[in-house]
Amino acid sequence: MTRAVFQGHSTDGAARAIAANHPEVISAVAEAVERDAVVVVGMAQNPFVKKARAALTEAGVPFSYLEYGSYFSQWKERLAVKMWSGWPTFPQVFVHGTLIGGFTDLQAAIADDSLKALLEAEQG
Repeated sequence: MTRAVFQGHSTDGAARAIAANHPEVISAVAEAVERDAVVVVGMAQNPFVKKARAALTEAGVPFSYLEYGSYFSQWKERLAVKMWSGWPTFPQVFVHGTLIGGFTDLQAAIADDSLKALLEAEQG
């Protein structure tokens, strides 16, 4: 399982604990994060998830999207993802296995070209 890291914050202990309750969800997210350059994990009806997907599309950045329920369903699965990643909200945007944050962080990374630099660094 890929370890999610955000600004030096490791979530190994929480990941192990929650993965025991929802291994299929954690496995799907971990596999996507390891396999794909950019992954957005979100939920239906969340405007910030929609904005993140639109921003990546507009920037011409291909991404994988995993959706877990809405405000009315699958809250336990979303909680498992939050515990695994250590990030409390959706969307959760991963670039080459590293959690960069949510929509605001993605928006900043697109604006200052740090997203482009992260994507190019892994290609080279």
